[in-house]
Amino acid sequence: MKPKVSVFIATSLDGYIARPNGDIDWLDAANATVPDGEDCGYDALIRTVDVLVMGRKSYEKVLSFGSWPYGGIPVTVMSRNPIAFPDSLPKTIQHSSEQPQKLYERLAREGVSHVYIDGGNTIQRFLAAGLVDELTITIIPVILGDGIPLFGPIASDLSLTCVGAKAYDFGFVQLRYTVPR
Repeated sequence: MKPKVSVFIATSLDGYIARPNGDIDWLDAANATVPDGEDCGYDALIRTVDVLVMGRKSYEKVLSFGSWPYGGIPVTVMSRNPIAFPDSLPKTIQHSSEQPQKLYERLAREGVSHVYIDGGNTIQRFLAAGLVDELTITIIPVILGDGIPLFGPIASDLSLTCVGAKAYDFGFVQLRYTVPR
């Protein structure tokens, strides 16, 4: 069975996931306007995830949050270079230097049914490899003008099918797409 691959991420209105230096202060400020108990569907998604795959920069950003937000969910950090994980992290975190296709194939052999991809470069690489099934993008009503884009150059157009859109009272707009494989 082939694992389902999902992306669930927020961007500024102009398509950035972070400032040029990686800072997400603008997202923290926006999240402060979200009513208590509202997570825009994140908890529902994460309950279905078998493995979270992220890049090294995203991993390092998550480490700066203080406590590890993923509990015991298996996390694979993609990096060409080895990573020494702190003893304080769950033993469910691992490193991979595999290309997206090889990692996907290994996870499929291991019986994984749902993979969540996080981090700009990692998302771009999985999209380029034709491995993403669905994208959920929450647009935050702020224009940054510059930063780290969610999407980068691609070899050819990638047509998506919109399967949902939701406007929240606090200004966020969430778009859900499927990606034909």
